[in-house]
Amino acid sequence: MGKETLTLVFLLVSGLLFGSIVGEILGPWVPFLTKSKIITWSPAADLEILKYDLTFQVKLNLASIGGLALAFWIHRRIK
Repeated sequence: MGKETLTLVFLLVSGLLFGSIVGEILGPWVPFLTKSKIITWSPAADLEILKYDLTFQVKLNLASIGGLALAFWIHRRIK
């Protein structure tokens, strides 16, 4: 993974967190920002010598999508 890819991943995760925090803060005044959709991915395998079960979960709301868009815009500006 190159430096640019790591920067993009860091910015996108930061944007999701920032948007989620802003949504929680503004939730009492703008209630539609707190309506969330949970996306879950659970890969699993049993290979006799190796067994794993992972769960990845993302909770998206309108504010976190805005933070994601802002992070992508920032990445394009610094590129």
